[in-house]
Amino acid sequence: MSSHVITPGPYRATKLWNEMTRLFRAGMPVKKHRQNFRHHAACFTASAAVDWMHQLLRSNNNFGPDVTRQQTVQLLKKFLKNHVIEDVKGRWGTEDLEDNNTLYRFPSTSPLKPIPCPASAPGSIKKRPSFRDKESFFRFRSIKKQLENETQENVDPALQAGGENEPIGEQQVPRRELTVDDEQEIWRDITLTHLQRILGVGSLDEVLDQRYVNPQNIIHNMTKVNKHGVVTLDDKTNDLPHWVLSAMKSLANWPKYDSAQPSYPGFERDVFKTVSDYFYSLPQPVLTYELYELFINVLGLLQPQCERVAIEALQLCTLLLPPSCRRKLQLLMRMMSRISQNVDMPRLHPAIGTRTLMVHTFSGCVLGSAEECDLDELLATRLVSFLMDHQHSILSVPEYLLSAINDHIQYLRTVQVPIDGVSKVDGGNPVCLPMPMYAFCRQISGAEFEQQKLASSQKAMEELLEMLLTDQNMSEKDRRKKLKQFQKQYPDIYSRRLPSSDGTNNKPKIKPPLLNIKKTKAFSIRN
Repeated sequence: MSSHVITPGPYRATKLWNEMTRLFRAGMPVKKHRQNFRHHAACFTASAAVDWMHQLLRSNNNFGPDVTRQQTVQLLKKFLKNHVIEDVKGRWGTEDLEDNNTLYRFPSTSPLKPIPCPASAPGSIKKRPSFRDKESFFRFRSIKKQLENETQENVDPALQAGGENEPIGEQQVPRRELTVDDEQEIWRDITLTHLQRILGVGSLDEVLDQRYVNPQNIIHNMTKVNKHGVVTLDDKTNDLPHWVLSAMKSLANWPKYDSAQPSYPGFERDVFKTVSDYFYSLPQPVLTYELYELFINVLGLLQPQCERVAIEALQLCTLLLPPSCRRKLQLLMRMMSRISQNVDMPRLHPAIGTRTLMVHTFSGCVLGSAEECDLDELLATRLVSFLMDHQHSILSVPEYLLSAINDHIQYLRTVQVPIDGVSKVDGGNPVCLPMPMYAFCRQISGAEFEQQKLASSQKAMEELLEMLLTDQNMSEKDRRKKLKQFQKQYPDIYSRRLPSSDGTNNKPKIKPPLLNIKKTKAFSIRN
C-alpha cells in the first residue's frame, strides 16, 4: 500500500494516526469466516491483522524495521478502543484484543480523527516579529563583505596603515554596545533560523511553542562541555545520582567494571533494571513534554535519503533541551550504543536481542507526550533507534553553528554603527539609516570631526522624519503615533520641519521614546 508523505507541521501524530488507519482499512484482506456454526462476511482474524499490520509498519519509513509484533498488537488494541475496528458482534471500546483467531470487522462509520484548526488551538501564540526569513538570514555574509569593500574603497590607501595619519573619525565613531540580552537573542535566533530552514516550515510556530526556548540552555549546551563532549552542570544536584552513574558505567564497560562491586549470575540484568527503573521514575521524558511536537516532526526527516538532514535537525533540537536533560540523553545513548556493540555482554533477555531490548526498554522514557498519544510507543521506538545509531554526531556541538554565532557577535561588537544609526519605527522592524562614507584626504581636528558627526546624524534624522511623513503604506493612526514618538525624542528637528502655530513645541503625550537602541536581530553568516 502506498503511503502519503506526512510533512512537518502541527498535529503530525494525529495525521500519522489517520494515515495508518486509512492504509489498514484500504489494504487489510477480508473474507467470509465461520465461527460457532455461523458465517460472518467481510471479516478477519486478529492474528491475520497482526501479520498484515506488522509488515506494513516495518516497511513504513515513519516507523521502520524495529517495530515488534507485540507493539503491533498494542496498536490494534488502540484501533479497537477507538472504533477503527469492532468484533463481529459490534463490540468495541472496552473489549480487548489478543493475537488469536477472534474475528473482527470494519465499522461503517469513519474512524479518522479530526485535526484541530491551528488558529483555534489551545495555547497557540502569535508569531513574534523577527528577521528570521531565509533571504535576510543568508544575505548577511554578502552584505558584510560589501560593506567592508565599500569602506576600503572610500578610505585613502595612504591612510589605511594607521599610525600618525589614522583618521580620527574611525576612532571616535560610537560603537554599538551589545548587552547580555542582545547576545542571548543572537544565540536563540540563529539557532532557530537554521532549524526552520532544515525543517522546511514557513514558521517554527507550527511545530514549536517558542515560549519554551531558553537561549541560556543553548549557550550552556554548546559551551560547557567536557573533553568527551558531554554537558557539564553548574548545579550538581540536577545530575544523575552517583549510584546510577556507577551502574551505567559498569554496563558500558562490561566486563571491565569495578572489582568492588558484587558479581553473581544475572548481576548485569539487575544492574540494567536499576538503570531503567531510574529513568522511568523521572517526572517527564528526557526530551521533555514541551519539545514533543518538535521531535515528532523531525521524525518525518528520518528517510534513507535524508539521513544527513535528520542528523543536523536533531543536533539543533537537542540543543534546546535543559542542560540536565541533554546530559542524561548523552550518557544514556552512549551506554545503549556500547552495550549493543559489546559482543561480551551476556544476553539481558532470553528472547530479545540486545539492541532491540535497548531500544524498546528506553523509548518510553525518552519521548512521550503529556497526554497519551496512540502512536507514542511506535514513534518513540523509531526516534530512539536513530538516536542510538547516530548518537556521536547528533549529540556533539555543531561547530559550524558555534562559529557562525561567534563571528556574528564579534562583528557586531567591532562594526562602527552610530548610536542613532538604527531605529525601530514600523512594528518593531529595524530601519537602517544610510551612513555616509568619508574619504579622508587630510587629518582633521577633533572639533571638526564632532561637527561633521553631528551634521550627519542630524541629516539622517531629518531623512527619517521625511520618510514618516511621506510613506504611503503607513496608516494615519500609525503615522500619528510615530510622529509623536519622534517629537518626544527629537523636538528640535521636529519643530524645524513642522513648526507649531504658536511657536512652541507641543509635548507629546506618549512616554516611550522612539529611537532607543533595541535588541540587535540575528543574521547568519553561514549559507
